[in-house]
Parts: sequence; structure tokens; C-alpha cells
Amino acid sequence: MIRELAARGVVVTASQLESWRRAGLLPRHRRRGLGRGRGSVVDAVDPLVVESAAVLARHLRQGRDRRLAVVEWFAEAGMPVRPGAVPVPEPAIGAVRRALVWVLERSVSQRLVALARSAAGAGEEGQDALYAAAGRVLGAYRGAAHPALVRAALEAGEDVPVDAEGDFRSMVHLVAAVGLGVQEVGSDALAEAFAAFGMFGLTVEDWAQMLGAAERGEGPPVDWGQLQRHADIVGQVQRAGEEELVRARTVMIGLRGFYGLYVLHGLLLPDTPAQAALRQRIDDLGVFPLLDHVITINPSPRQFAELLVVCLEPFYDNLYETLMEQLAEDPAIFRFPGDEKGVVGFGEAWMGALRDLPDPGRDGGAGGGLGERAS
Repeated sequence: MIRELAARGVVVTASQLESWRRAGLLPRHRRRGLGRGRGSVVDAVDPLVVESAAVLARHLRQGRDRRLAVVEWFAEAGMPVRPGAVPVPEPAIGAVRRALVWVLERSVSQRLVALARSAAGAGEEGQDALYAAAGRVLGAYRGAAHPALVRAALEAGEDVPVDAEGDFRSMVHLVAAVGLGVQEVGSDALAEAFAAFGMFGLTVEDWAQMLGAAERGEGPPVDWGQLQRHADIVGQVQRAGEEELVRARTVMIGLRGFYGLYVLHGLLLPDTPAQAALRQRIDDLGVFPLLDHVITINPSPRQFAELLVVCLEPFYDNLYETLMEQLAEDPAIFRFPGDEKGVVGFGEAWMGALRDLPDPGRDGGAGGGLGERAS
């Protein structure tokens, strides 16, 4: 086993391997008994065990907690496999669940929820502390400018716009509702919080009207219990079945791909009918602001764990299926109709578009070229 790994440039010790086995991260080789009192031997090294050890060693760094490596391993195992590459084996789901719980218990989201619940009996001083702490966290988040605006600015040689509307501080009311209760926060404040997502194109007034109607019994009732259930991100992972966790990973990776295509359109990704149809479907559903808020293209283990919990929600599963159906209708994402070069021609067109960008400095605009703006 150690020799097999060394041939790949992976250096491990026997004690490390045994430690990983005891932690449930590494399966044991099949052994054959030699007879009564004679012990047992390993006839052959299991390639699955070797590959698992290699993946784990790749994600472990000096001084790093092993549970972070397990989360990254689980994330990598769900990624598409390049042609000719060896698939990454799945880590033991029990170890994955324990790692996810450990990460989530230390997340900012969970700390905010704990603070919100502790504020329930802490009087005005506790409530003020809750709003101040949640406001600091949420005030740091800003949405990016819409990709269509970014693309138009680049093509015109102008500076990339900054999103002046992407202020999520009003979402502090949702955090407060978890601890203080919906009645204490009020429908008007919650309307501000929901509108901050920008989902479905609904304004604060739209949300206030719907929530007010529900409060008066004039519209469909709102199940506020969902707010409490969704706030318990650790509990959701603990309750989820093995298949649910794997499915949430599939949904997350898929939505990340669709979101990435939408964003890259702003960076002059050549347009094709298939891409335009996908963007149109996202626009028709009114969910780009929501994706822009929750999706991270290259998530850290903490971000991956939090997003995995989000994707346990059936709404995101249904959204993923809807976009997959659209993709199945026209899968030629990276091909121009009638272009015999196919993906190669698409790549050449993208490089050409980036190369031919107008230079604001040369054309008299304010600011530098693409490299300066990107920095």
C-alpha cells in the first residue's frame, strides 16, 4: 500500500493509514486466513483503498483538521470525471456526515442562529446585540452587477458597474425572526428581508401585500415553522438520509454550472442558442438573484457545507430538474449552429472577443483595460 502510494508521489506512513482506518475514512483490504492460529494475509492491494488514501492525502495539509479534508473529498467525488481519468471514490457517508456537522457547528450561520435564539429572553439589550451582530455580518455581503450590464460595459469599453442595490442588511429581520418570533419582528420588516433576495422580481411592497393578506387570513397561510426548521442547518444534515446528501450535492454542482454559464455571459462568453435558452428559462423563473446570493463557484469547505444544506430544500431540486430539462432540449452549449469546428471554434471565438476588447484608456474612457478592472 505504501509503495503503491509512493509511486504516485504520495508519502504516507503505516500509522497514518491505520489512523484513517480507525476513523472510518479508509476501508481495509480483504484478508485471507492462513488457518487456525496462523493469522491472515492480504493477497492483493485493493485499488479502491489506494485511490481513497491518495485522495485523502491530497486534501490533507500539515496542521489541517481531517474533517475539512473529508468535506473536500466528498465535494470532489461528485464532480464530473474527465475522459480517461480515474473516478474519485466516495468517502464513507458516515464520516461525511460527521465532518459536515463539525463544520456547520462552527459556521457563521449557526452562530447567528444561536445568537438569535439566545436573544429571545434577553430583553431589549439582547435584541439590540442580535441586530448589531447580524447587521455586521450581512452588511458585508454585496451582490455583483448583473452579467448583462457587465457585458455591455465591456463591449463599450466602459468600467464594469458596481451593484448599488445588493445590500443584504435587511435580511437581519429573518435572523431575528428565528429567535424572537415572526410576530415580534412583524410582516413589514420581513417584507424588506424577502425583497433583499430579489427573487421573482418582487418588491418590498409586493411582499408586504402578500404577507399582510396572509396575516389577515385573506390569502394562503404561511408556514412560519419552515423558518425555524431551515434555520437548524446542523439538524438538517443529521436528519438527512445518505441518498439525500448525495442528491443535494448533485443539485448543488448542477446549479453551480448553470449559474457559472449565466455569469460568464457577462465576461463575453460567446452566445449560442442553447445558452440563450437557458438564460431565458432562468429569467422567466426570476431566480437569478437567488442563485447569485447562494451559489459560490469555488466554495470553501464551510461554504460547501452550508450550500449543501440549502440544496436539501425541494425548491432547489425542482429548479435543477427544470434547467436540466431545458439543457436536454438543446445540449449544444458550446457549439455554434453550422460551425464544423465545434467546441474548438467556440473557444477561438471567446479568446478573440477578449482580445478585441476596447481599451477605455486608449478610447478616452475613465479607467484602465480589462486587466486593470479585474484587479
